Amino acid sequence: MMIWLARILVLFAGPAITYFQISKTQQGLIIGFAFSLTIVLAEIFIERIPLDTLIVGILGIILGLIGAKLLDYTVYLMDNQRIYEIMKDYSLLFKIIFGYLGLVIAVRKKSELDLLDKDILKRSSRKRISEVILLDTSAVIDGRIADISETRFISGALVVPRFILEELQSLADSNDAHKRNRSRRGLDIIAKLQKDENLTVKIFDKDYKDVKDTDGKLLTLAKELGAKIITTDFNLNKVAALQGVTVLNINDLSNALRPVYLPGETMPIFLVKEGKEHHQAVGYLDDGTMVVVEDGRRFVGKRIEVTVTSILQTSSGRMIFTKPSESNHEHNRGR
Repeated sequence: MMIWLARILVLFAGPAITYFQISKTQQGLIIGFAFSLTIVLAEIFIERIPLDTLIVGILGIILGLIGAKLLDYTVYLMDNQRIYEIMKDYSLLFKIIFGYLGLVIAVRKKSELDLLDKDILKRSSRKRISEVILLDTSAVIDGRIADISETRFISGALVVPRFILEELQSLADSNDAHKRNRSRRGLDIIAKLQKDENLTVKIFDKDYKDVKDTDGKLLTLAKELGAKIITTDFNLNKVAALQGVTVLNINDLSNALRPVYLPGETMPIFLVKEGKEHHQAVGYLDDGTMVVVEDGRRFVGKRIEVTVTSILQTSSGRMIFTKPSESNHEHNRGR
C-alpha cells in the first residue's frame, strides 16, 4: 500500500515541480508528468527483475564501458590522427554498444556461474573435473545411476537441472501410485548421490520458458554447456544424436556388460519352464537373457550344462539357443 502512495506522490510531484520552478505552462505540466511516469514505470520494471540479475547486469554494463574506454585508449596510443578522429566522433556509439554487450552477455551467462563454483570445477585437490553430465528424469527414476556412480566409472560432475527436479516433484504428487512411488524413489536417489563425497552433484538453476517439453530443455542446456546426458529414454537418445549431443544410455551400458557366449561354449543354466516348441525348455541368465534349450524339457527344474548353438540379437534383447551338453547324457546313463 505504501509503495503505491509513493508512486502517486511522484506522479503529482513531477508536474507540480516543473510547473512552479521551470515553466508555468501546459507544456511544463506534460513534461513533468511524462518524467514522473517514466520514473514510476522504470521502478515497476526493476522491481520484477531478480536482485542477482540486476547486480550482474550492472556489473556487465560497467565492464562494457571499461572495455570501450580501453579501446579508446588503445586507439590513442596508436598515434594515428585520422583513426583517432574517427574514434572520437563515434566514441559515444562505441560506449553504448559495449555497455549493451556487457549487459546482455552478463545476464545470459548468469545462470552458468554455478558451474564456476569450486565444487563443480574441482572435486578434490588431486583431480579436476573435465566434463559435465546432465541427469535425465528417466535415469534418476531408473535408479541404476547410484550403483554406477559407486563404481567410480563416472569422472565428470553430475548436474541435475532445476526443471528436472521440478518434474520429479510434480510426479511425486501424482494421483498415479506407480508414478508417485518411482518419482519419490528418484528424489531419494538424488539425495543419495549428493551424500557421496567422491562425487560432485549440482542442482543447476536455469529454465527455458519458450521450450515446452523437458527433453527439449535438456537438449538445449546440453548444447549450451557442451555437456553429455545420462538417460534410459530411447526417443531422447535418437533426438540427441540428430542434434549432435552425446548421450550415455544406461540400457546400452547394461547390454554391453552382459557376458558374451560364442557357439560351442558351455555354461550352466537352471531351467525354469517348458518352451513353446516340442521338447524345448527355457532358462534365464542373471541379467535376464533368455536361454532356449533344445531337447531340454526333461530337465525342467534342474541346473544343467548346456552348449551354445546360436545367438539371436533382437531390438527387445538377446536370446541364446543351446542344447544339453554330453556331460548331462553321461550323468543320466550313469544313474
